[in-house]
Amino acid sequence: MLASLLFLAYGLLAAAPFATALGSACSSPIGGGTAAPGDPYWLQNIKHQGTAAFNSNPGSYQVFRNVKDFGAVGDGVTDDTDAINNAISSGSRCGNGCGSSTVSPAVVYFPQGKYLVSSPIIAYYYTQLIGDGRVPPTLLASSSFSGMAVIDADPYIPGGNGAQWYVNQDNFFRSVRNFVIDLTQMPASASATGIHWQVSQATSLMNIVFEMSTASGNSHQGIWMENGSGGFMGDMVFNGGKFGMWVGNQQFTVRNVTMNNVNTAIYSIWNWGWTFQGVTINNCQVGFDMMTGGLTMNDQTTGAVAIIDAYVSNTPIFVRSSNSSSSLAGSIVLNNIHLTNVPTAVGVVGGDVVLNGGTTTISSWAQGNVYSGTSSTTSFTQAGVAAPAKPGSLLDGSGKIFGRMHPQYEDYAVSQFVSVKSNGAKGDGKTDDTAALQSILNQYSGCNIIFFDAGTYLITSTLTIPAGTQMVGEAWSVIMGSGSAFADQNNPTVMVRVGAAGSSGIVEISDIIFATQGPTPGAIVVEWNVNSPTQGGAAMWDSHIRLGGADGTNLQQSNCPSGSNSNSCFAAFLALHLTSGSNAYLEGTWVWLADHDLDGSEQITLFSGRGILSESAGPVWLIGTASEHHTLYQYSLAGAQNHYMGLIQTETPYYQPSPAVPSPFSINSAYHDPSFPSGLSSAWAVSVTSSSNILIFGAGLYSFYSNYDQTCNNDSSCQTQLLNVDSASSINVYSLSTVYATYMLSVNGNGIVPQSANVNGLQSTMTVWTQ
Repeated sequence: MLASLLFLAYGLLAAAPFATALGSACSSPIGGGTAAPGDPYWLQNIKHQGTAAFNSNPGSYQVFRNVKDFGAVGDGVTDDTDAINNAISSGSRCGNGCGSSTVSPAVVYFPQGKYLVSSPIIAYYYTQLIGDGRVPPTLLASSSFSGMAVIDADPYIPGGNGAQWYVNQDNFFRSVRNFVIDLTQMPASASATGIHWQVSQATSLMNIVFEMSTASGNSHQGIWMENGSGGFMGDMVFNGGKFGMWVGNQQFTVRNVTMNNVNTAIYSIWNWGWTFQGVTINNCQVGFDMMTGGLTMNDQTTGAVAIIDAYVSNTPIFVRSSNSSSSLAGSIVLNNIHLTNVPTAVGVVGGDVVLNGGTTTISSWAQGNVYSGTSSTTSFTQAGVAAPAKPGSLLDGSGKIFGRMHPQYEDYAVSQFVSVKSNGAKGDGKTDDTAALQSILNQYSGCNIIFFDAGTYLITSTLTIPAGTQMVGEAWSVIMGSGSAFADQNNPTVMVRVGAAGSSGIVEISDIIFATQGPTPGAIVVEWNVNSPTQGGAAMWDSHIRLGGADGTNLQQSNCPSGSNSNSCFAAFLALHLTSGSNAYLEGTWVWLADHDLDGSEQITLFSGRGILSESAGPVWLIGTASEHHTLYQYSLAGAQNHYMGLIQTETPYYQPSPAVPSPFSINSAYHDPSFPSGLSSAWAVSVTSSSNILIFGAGLYSFYSNYDQTCNNDSSCQTQLLNVDSASSINVYSLSTVYATYMLSVNGNGIVPQSANVNGLQSTMTVWTQ
């Protein structure tokens, strides 16, 4: 089955780990999976003892739910809609009217089978919908299906005048993986949709095949998304349909999608910036169809699309805009685009051709405002532009930016997993699990996959994850640092160390949250040291650093309300540190200091000194990552090399400039803290110093507030500068969109690219800058 084949391209890395050392219980490396051909996916039969530590009744609350335990049959004949929705909603979960909650997580599991549904499957907040990874189940829309979509992540309230269950920009913590979604039983004329995916950060879609009508003039679509602030999706196939994806969202990263026989592969109604990495389009009519022309918030259309590594065949038009442009009104960046029998590479509705196609390769082409060096002079360009240098270490064997699917260990038997709860860890949010977890990692890393049953694992000193570790969480299992070890910002201490300094081997981390229980002003939440000799072997997927804003953190509205300036409200010294000897592949990682309480609704004021610091010589891939609300910077590259970053997204702390940066922290040269020019009193979104071979391919850098006031939105004065590069660094920046800052890009602390010259909707967009 095609869905299963998606795994094969990436399976070898997981099947052949390399580590310099093995756990004490290991006689040999784990090697390949030993599941028998007829075995179900390991997640089905592993012992389920996950808990929600801060639920009002953690002893009885059920995290893992098998839909068949709730009455689903999966025979393709019985209507399983009610059973599936009961499996999702059971247990006082966060549905309509809840807004958000971290205390009722769920994994809803679908064994192999075909599940007939006649109305939407409602995906509640903080839910992972996971199908059998060996033979992905089919969700079959009945011929009489009625409703928004087969899976609906944000339902509209009937009679609510457009109101929905969740706030689209805050619709966090969701994942759907391992399914075939089949709409072909519905009439071709029906407005059939596979997934309604109006979501925000910490969300993912992966390993999904959409089957839709191939009839002429059909009205089927795979994904419909009208709003939000995402997000990552990847490793999907769309067959047939009017639209593969119909999308509008502030920003998103899409990796490895294939469109076959779709009328319009991807239709974009609006955005501030999207990055598409690895797109295959076969036998479609239009590849990318973009609504363009809007230059204000009130007529917002597609602001920026950046496409890298596309293969397009037998498709009349690759990219089409709705309006012709002689000035910035919809930015386009194309890099490494392979066309076979594609007459028009870039066109306009009505027939105008901007760039001829054919059978050819487009090395690097742009539509938009192009800058270089320290010049503030721009020129609107619809032409080839200088291609970025791409270090070979960042590329796969075919010359594309390397990508790697979230491992799901589908060929591994249950006996190859070790549960941390079965080996002494409690995960109850109050027991100190440091020693238990360290013992488990020391024993089993390298010879078993370590399963972190759902729970919150409190640690009070540094936990080291050895090279060779493969670990997977359940409904975003939480590792939470607490106590005096992390109390001194003048003597910062690592909370979780990924690989000892100088260690070599693979590391695979998925579905984990790293958090702190405040106050922890001295916590370096994750220090990443491991260096994998296998490309992309030191990696993390669907794992996040979430600081405050959740029950159990002591960093919530009750003690850190908006505007407070309390020593009790320190969450971290540094969230994520990629050290000089490391390399890393991070996909879908959100490094978030909470601006509001997820288990309440109010704004809060917390302090985290630094977001992501990379000193790595590479290769480093930051794919679909975001870093928000840290005091000094969101991303800092200091002496870094060989990085691919796309798309990256940031927000400046809402409280700044009161206090002004760096307060309440201090500049610390040991961590290469950047300097701040006169007039800049807020955090850098991105700081780049003494770094080389850096490729930023899509960025959304936002500053919405000045001391919780939004009057600065009127003249884009919420802060003066956002992205700074020193003159010693070599870097290419493509498809940069910013919000409410005076200068989009600076060199040596001097503003170079003004937002006022690049207005492109609510956001301003700089299409290319090189140095």
